Amino acid sequence: LNGLIAGSIYALIASGFSLIYSVSRIIHFAHGAVLMFSAYFLYLFFRIIGINFEISVLIAILLAVGIGYLMNLIYKQFRKRNASPVIVLIASFALLTLSEALILLFFGADAKFIGFFKVTKGINVLGAMITPLQILIVLTSIILFLFLMIFMKKTKTGKAMRAVADNKDVAEVMGISAERIYAYTFVIGSLMGAIGGLLI
Repeated sequence: LNGLIAGSIYALIASGFSLIYSVSRIIHFAHGAVLMFSAYFLYLFFRIIGINFEISVLIAILLAVGIGYLMNLIYKQFRKRNASPVIVLIASFALLTLSEALILLFFGADAKFIGFFKVTKGINVLGAMITPLQILIVLTSIILFLFLMIFMKKTKTGKAMRAVADNKDVAEVMGISAERIYAYTFVIGSLMGAIGGLLI
């Protein structure tokens, strides 16, 4: 059960990574930086500045998604120049390395703790002890997976994202702006990663 709980977080993060790759064909290693920024922004606003927890969560998610969007703007410059996939891959590594350096510069390398949820006795499920926080993690992941599935299959934007993923040139002939779809993809993928970072 503990493995499933941890796996639900990683699957949530991976879904954002997979979405970005399937649509833009970019191996976006810097996706890890988005969830890292999300977690540290929560620490900054809640623990250091002292803002209300729910508001801190919202701000952390918005800022992390904003960083994901800015990364797409960087990739856009490479797309304009028809850069090879290897160059874009190196750029992704560079963004991840830069992000890690910034976190170390401003927050240090020691472990940080949010300390919002009180430590409570776990619930016995078939001999395994599951905490309320772990239940929240699994439920959040399931809800987000369902949201992503419905969004991709039922909404106009989701269908456009699938079209670009399938064939970018044909999608553009049909009037779909690939660049706009890339922007939406990075925002939604970064949202999944940001929430995963907060759950971790």
